[in-house]
Amino acid sequence: MELIIGIDEAGRGSWAGPLVVALVILNEPIIGLNDSKKISKKNRKLISELVYKNAAEVSVGWASPKEIDELGLTKAERKAIISALKQIKSSYSEIIIDGKYNFIPDNLSSKAIVRADQFIPEVSAASIIAKVTRDRFMEEQALIYPEYFFDHHYGYGTKLHLESLKKHGPSPIHRMSYKPLIDIVKKSNS
Repeated sequence: MELIIGIDEAGRGSWAGPLVVALVILNEPIIGLNDSKKISKKNRKLISELVYKNAAEVSVGWASPKEIDELGLTKAERKAIISALKQIKSSYSEIIIDGKYNFIPDNLSSKAIVRADQFIPEVSAASIIAKVTRDRFMEEQALIYPEYFFDHHYGYGTKLHLESLKKHGPSPIHRMSYKPLIDIVKKSNS
């Protein structure tokens, strides 16, 4: 049986928190798979449980805010993918990455496909796992840093997040290389 590894991420455009990459190999169909952004939060959690229960393999790689600041987003994502790929034990025939950029071109089995999370089940499953994993992490961070409301915006650039940043400055999990943070730090230093 030819196995496909589906890869997708969550948190790419976020101002705070990690980038989370998920890899999934399915061995049977799972009902309800789609791009994680097109599924309700409740259904994402239910489907993620089905994926963990029924997939041949699931692995997750992380890029911390510090790694993103130091390496840049592309290299940090590549590092997270390679980390997750090292956890895979099954042999596979193909790796499909959601998007237009192949982060691991040196792996000849890999290719990038735009919107793969909408029509390739393994990539849809990876999209859901990455989103649920990252959301759970950000909800935990909201307990540590309640003044930032991470459980509302999950680190993305919203009005509430910007207001919190202006009032409290950046937290330890903010990505200091991102323009909104650079601007806020400049204003507070002038």
